[in-house]
Amino acid sequence: MSQLLDVENLWVKFPTRQGIFDAVRGVSFSLGRERLGIVGESGSGKSMTGRAILRLIRKPGIVEADHINLEGRNLLDLSEKQMRAVRGQDISMVMQDPKFSLNPVTTVGAQLMEAFLLHNRSSKAEARKKALEMLEAVSIRDPERVMRAYPHEVSGGMGQRIMIAMMLIPNPKILIADEPTSALDVSVQRQVLSIMDGLVRERGMGLIFISHDLNLVSEFCDRVLIMYAGRIVEVCDADKLHQAQHPYTQGLLSALPRLDQPREYLDVLNRDPAWTEAPSARG
Repeated sequence: MSQLLDVENLWVKFPTRQGIFDAVRGVSFSLGRERLGIVGESGSGKSMTGRAILRLIRKPGIVEADHINLEGRNLLDLSEKQMRAVRGQDISMVMQDPKFSLNPVTTVGAQLMEAFLLHNRSSKAEARKKALEMLEAVSIRDPERVMRAYPHEVSGGMGQRIMIAMMLIPNPKILIADEPTSALDVSVQRQVLSIMDGLVRERGMGLIFISHDLNLVSEFCDRVLIMYAGRIVEVCDADKLHQAQHPYTQGLLSALPRLDQPREYLDVLNRDPAWTEAPSARG
């Protein structure tokens, strides 16, 4: 498996009145042409890790790492102008809620075309053709009508598919999906996952799938990184997630409701202060 991305000793820090707060602490992992899941509770550093890779942490936030190598090129050495070329062209990120990612006063078509024209020297006619193709690729019926629509005129599930289409238009090597299905009902979740899976396989991309849904990640991904308090505490194959050994992962799994084993009360996660002090695992 060829390696697309290698992250070594990544830290994300924020100055506060009480001192420096470490949101991500010494995270290291690599990504090939695979579906890599990152799971953990809210505040565990999942989204910060994804944003830090694209250098989207703004001041006063601080991003430090030994390296963030994209096919051997250290992204930390690039200027902001060079990073703008990387964002979208090489690495795209689908945010959690399309309502906050799509421009409410611009049509869907204009936003899709802008994503294409930003990275390609093409005519508007070519950009429009590509936008329609991508809407069809994410299983949107009547793409001509959707091109003319504004974001508030589409459903949450369609908005998420539009975001995926927009991020995939430049044909990136890596897609970072930050909880792309959390606001969707179960049937639409499966549609979105199926679309992402098909596109990743067809294009040979790498996917970082950030989620808090352990069952979903175990079914959809190839490998899983489990994060706690800004660190990777465990790495395992996705299909073996329910056999995880770390007490934090076991605690998360025990707190999940199960239809086949109904309980009156769900387990409460007992946290060990040592988890925050242990060195981060390598993913």
